[in-house]
Parts: sequence; C-alpha cells; structure tokens
Amino acid sequence: MSAVDLSIVMPCLNEAQTLGRCIAKARRWAQGSGLEVEVLVADNGSTDGSQAIATGLGARVVPVSQRGYGSALYHGSQAAAGRWIVMGDSDDSYDFSRLDAFVERLRAGDELVMGNRFRGGIAPGAMPWKNRHIGNPILTWIGRVLFDCPARDFHCGLRAYTRDAFQRMDLRTTGMEFASEMLIKATLLGMRVSEVPTTLDRDGRSRPPHLRPWRDGWRHLRFMLLFSPRWLFLHPGAAVFLASAIAYVALLFGPVRVGRVAFDVHTLFYAEAGVILGLLAAILGVATRMFAVREGLLRDHVFFERIRTSPVFEVGGFLGGAMMLGGIVWGLRALLAWGSVSFGALTPGTLLRTISFSTTLIVVGGEVVLGSFIFGFLSLPTRGQR
Repeated sequence: MSAVDLSIVMPCLNEAQTLGRCIAKARRWAQGSGLEVEVLVADNGSTDGSQAIATGLGARVVPVSQRGYGSALYHGSQAAAGRWIVMGDSDDSYDFSRLDAFVERLRAGDELVMGNRFRGGIAPGAMPWKNRHIGNPILTWIGRVLFDCPARDFHCGLRAYTRDAFQRMDLRTTGMEFASEMLIKATLLGMRVSEVPTTLDRDGRSRPPHLRPWRDGWRHLRFMLLFSPRWLFLHPGAAVFLASAIAYVALLFGPVRVGRVAFDVHTLFYAEAGVILGLLAAILGVATRMFAVREGLLRDHVFFERIRTSPVFEVGGFLGGAMMLGGIVWGLRALLAWGSVSFGALTPGTLLRTISFSTTLIVVGGEVVLGSFIFGFLSLPTRGQR
C-alpha cells in the first residue's frame, strides 16, 4: 500500500485567496479522516503568488507547462502519490471538508465516484438557470443514452477515482472536455461508477468565471457526439442508406404510385443522393471509430479488429473498381442508345434512369475505393500500438 492513501488534486485558477480557502478546508478534513492525505495544486501559469500560498499551507505544487483545465488535472493526478485521488475546482464552490462519502465508496471498491450536486444541494446563484434546468439535464441525458453512463450529474467537477482506474482511462483531452472523457471512458471500460451527494456553493473568485453556458455546453455536446461515431455517423448513415436504397431500386424500374401520388424520376434522384450520403456517413463512422481506437480514445471492438486484420484494402479496391467500371459501361450503353437515334431526342424517363444508375455506380464505387484506402491506412501497424 502506498504511504499516501488519498491525494486531493485541484487546479490553480490564479485566485490565491480562494485557492487558500480550498486548501485549508481539505487540510482540516484530512486531519480528522484517519487517512494519510496530500494536497496537490496543479499550476499551469498562475501569476498572483498562488504557488507561495499553496506551499505555505502545506500543499505540494506541481508545475504544468501545458495550458488547459484538463492538462492541469491530468498532470496533477499523474504526480499524485495516493492510491485514491480526489479532483475538484479551487474556486471555493466545492466543499473539500465533506469527502467522507467519496472515500466510503472507494473503500467499497468503486473505481470512479461522481458527485451529484442536484442531490446534495445547489446554493442560490451557484449555478446559472440555463445550466441547471437546460444544459446539465440535457447533456446528462445524452450521455446516458449514448454511453449508458449511470451518472445523473454528468459534469460535476468534484469526483474521486483510484490510481489504477486513472491509468487505465488514459485520458487525452487538455480542456474542459477532460471531465466528460473521464466519465465516458470509465463507463466504456466497464469500471464501477457510483454517485454521492455533494453541494455546490457560489463561485468564490473575485472575477467572473470563464464559464460560458452556450459555448461550453456546445463543446461538451460536440465532444460526446464525436466520442460516439456510431450515433453521429454509422447508425444514421446506415439508416439513410438502407431507406434510400429501397426507394431507389423501386423507382429504377419505373414510376411508383402510392394512392393518388405518383413518384417518378425526380424522386429517384433524391433517393440517389440518400444512397451516396448514407454510405459516406457510414464510411466516416467506421474510419472515425478506427482512428479513435488507434489514438486510445475508445475501446477496440471485434468488428473493427476484423477490418484491420482482413484484406480490406484489396477487397474494397476490387469491389469499388468493379462498380465504377460497371457504371462506365452502363453510361456507354446510354451513349449508344442516344447514338441509335442520331443523337436526337430520347424518352426522358428511360434516359434519366439509365444515367442515374450509371452515376450511382460510379460514385458509390468511388466511395468504396476511397474508404478502403482510409481503412487500409488506419490498419497499418505502428510502434505505438500494442
């Protein structure tokens, strides 16, 4: 067992007084906890003397050269000596004197313990109404749907985790997305995640916080969508492709009447667009997932492992090339039909259907070829892979 049981990590926000209050609360709690506790302050560029105040109160200052909220907490956690780690903002909004519930869950074997401000209590004015009633509930719901996360306060900044869990999560983001990445990865890795009530007080800093509800909410939403390429690209793309392909095949042989409404060649071209766009989205979904696995952002899956180990470059190149060749041949057929009438007028519906089928084969075949190139590139073994 480590000589230090628990490390409390907080970023330095260039607000010496609020930092000092947070450190003092953490130190008072540590004295009565029965644990060996250290307090770390991750500093990536404070200029107000926060470092001296932190050291004077018994905290260990960890210099961090890279800017960003996530960078500070990542390097602070990396430098922590405890087998358990608590992270929280040093703006005096989180109460470091009430960490017993977090420690209790860690003792029970949980690997990530999230605070829940809605269960513990939010002081008047501590959270903007847009965050409290719109942003946080919606983003939490999206996170639960996309990743099956158990947390009901997705963005609470006070949380605890084991050192082993932190190392296995292999967190990569350097900004505020760090907190979302931690919870998402813990869930995807099958870790034991739980929640405990915690409180949120008004920000104690002398200047307005950098938080911008709409901008920062969009950043978190964008991150969650990009972190789930199957919902952003793959599933929607497959659905659009399948529906469009059914409509396209039905209209390729002639008009389709539904009741008193007749769908003809004009609808055929919209169905063609859906086939092309849907396939492109699905290809991007697979490529994004493969890249995320390669970069350590997402876990591997047997489907993508098979893509990497199969001759996807050769098979895709051959299949796509054959489709493109077929499209060219079908286009020549249309040209010959036009020549048979001395390049005069043709029946518009028949000609347009022939041209549509030719261009669809060429474009879809080209997408398959280019997609196989991308998959082949992402399947190349590198020294950074295990």
